[in-house]
Amino acid sequence: MAGEFRVRELVLGIEGLALLRSANDADEAFLEARVAEIRKFAEGAGDGLPGAGTAVSELDAADGYASWSTVYDSLPSSFIEVEEPITHRLFDQGPTGTALDAACGTGRTSAALAARGYRVIGVDQSPEMLEHARRKVPGAEFHRGRLEQLPLDDASVDLAVSTLAMTHLPDLRPGVAELARVVRPGGRVVITDLHPFVVTLQGQCHFVHGDDTLAFVRNHVHLAGDYISAFTEAGLSVRACYEPVFNGRLAPGGYEEFIADAARAAWDGIPIVIVWEAVKA
Repeated sequence: MAGEFRVRELVLGIEGLALLRSANDADEAFLEARVAEIRKFAEGAGDGLPGAGTAVSELDAADGYASWSTVYDSLPSSFIEVEEPITHRLFDQGPTGTALDAACGTGRTSAALAARGYRVIGVDQSPEMLEHARRKVPGAEFHRGRLEQLPLDDASVDLAVSTLAMTHLPDLRPGVAELARVVRPGGRVVITDLHPFVVTLQGQCHFVHGDDTLAFVRNHVHLAGDYISAFTEAGLSVRACYEPVFNGRLAPGGYEEFIADAARAAWDGIPIVIVWEAVKA
């Protein structure tokens, strides 16, 4: 598919962002190091960078998550590490009942819900992801289906959850409307998404695909105003919104670790996840 680019250009972008954000406040040694690295990568081919010089390919959600499922649970993620303390706190508030985990992936959120006493129904479009989820949460009920067309009856769950999945929808309104449709009156909807700041700046999350090549499933920018409009159209009222910031974790073995000082300076203090809690009237 279209959308190929190269690791060297990604590194140059992060170096530039670090320089832009630090130009007024950082010490001279830090600034000089950024300029030196920019010059090195701009003039060379990115020698030594993980995956440098190889194309990074865009995959659709079906092919992307089929590939990603093999490594998804084994890779530490700053997005998950800052998101889960908030969602788990929201799940603890209960009351427990039937919970939907929409776009459940490998079942990490399903497991958290089941551990808190919820009856869990998981839905995902990827059969490969669902295989992992069924093994992880054998007591849950899993179905194949899409976030925009959930295989559940109206008003059939007490809590509808979708974690880090809406970003793949070009238009989030159908996904929000489906969560609102299946939750009972008075029930809650909890949605987490990649923060629009980080999607705007970074764009895509890369993973190893096939023979050590890099790939991504496209993320789309959903602004806070887009969410509020979608909630209003779906008959949901916002109860809370959280915006946890980057915690310093870089993807292990990735190109950002190769330029760790620049990467941490680029993302420092930037919210990387947005968490919404809404209630159906």
